[in-house]
Amino acid sequence: MPSSLENIKKRLDERIGSKLTITSQAGRKKVTRRHGVLAKTFPRVFIIELDDSAVKTVSFTYTDILTKSIELNFDDYFGDEE
Repeated sequence: MPSSLENIKKRLDERIGSKLTITSQAGRKKVTRRHGVLAKTFPRVFIIELDDSAVKTVSFTYTDILTKSIELNFDDYFGDEE
């Protein structure tokens, strides 16, 4: 994944509308995985619309990716494109 917030935002801008899986830390040894679509990007956050969940949308910051608090895996991702 890119090493700067600006690069992360640019890469996500290119993937708006793509299906993905979000892996996030939910506790000390607990991990959650959710499926959804990258809906929108903003200067500081991005929005994901979730599939089959009580919560319809979630938002994260680009810092979450940089610090590896979350991991995004796009359904059509086949390797690093840098």
